[in-house]
Amino acid sequence: MDYQVARHNMVENQVRTNKVTDPLVIAAMEEVPRELFLPEGKRGIAYVDEDIPVGDGRFAMEPMVIARLMQSAQIAETDVALVIGAGFGYGSALISRVAETVVAVESNKEMSAAAEAVCQKLNYDNVIVVEGDLASGYAKQAPYNVIVFDGAVCEVPAAILDQVAEGGRLLAVVREAGKVGIARLYERENGVVGHRDLFDANIPYLPGFEPVESFVF
Repeated sequence: MDYQVARHNMVENQVRTNKVTDPLVIAAMEEVPRELFLPEGKRGIAYVDEDIPVGDGRFAMEPMVIARLMQSAQIAETDVALVIGAGFGYGSALISRVAETVVAVESNKEMSAAAEAVCQKLNYDNVIVVEGDLASGYAKQAPYNVIVFDGAVCEVPAAILDQVAEGGRLLAVVREAGKVGIARLYERENGVVGHRDLFDANIPYLPGFEPVESFVF
């Protein structure tokens, strides 16, 4: 399979056709080899326009959604970014092509090791993979100019909103129980965090961020 052709077709048919016009985002999507950030048995479907299950209840986010989240974040080359739920590292690698530094938090030991290995192989030296609890973010390096959740959440934890810098942006697909997922932009201005909805996106939940079931007796 010619992955470079498949990658270019993904950009032309999935990314550009879905309102992604930022040249830096498009260049990152053209450059980063998505197939290397998947388990070997999944590489043949690396460029399909859907979320790809990668094990342990995790998914590689649909390319169009991560591209639109990146574009909405308006990432600058001086920005420090945090990725929550990095998985095998594809989203973190994409963001690293635009931001100055990316801190990628992943709770699965095997996935974090794989993400770190692939980023090293590709010389993406500005990606720092940290193994840790996703819901805690990574306060040690906070605040961040950009925070991106690599999967849906029922709500954004206050502990992670606290890690957004003044003027910073947080992007997440928020899926409340029984509702359609909505890509949402949170921004901190004058110490206050506000948000606005961007577009529909029904991607799978990150483990641990699903709605809590309520039982009626």
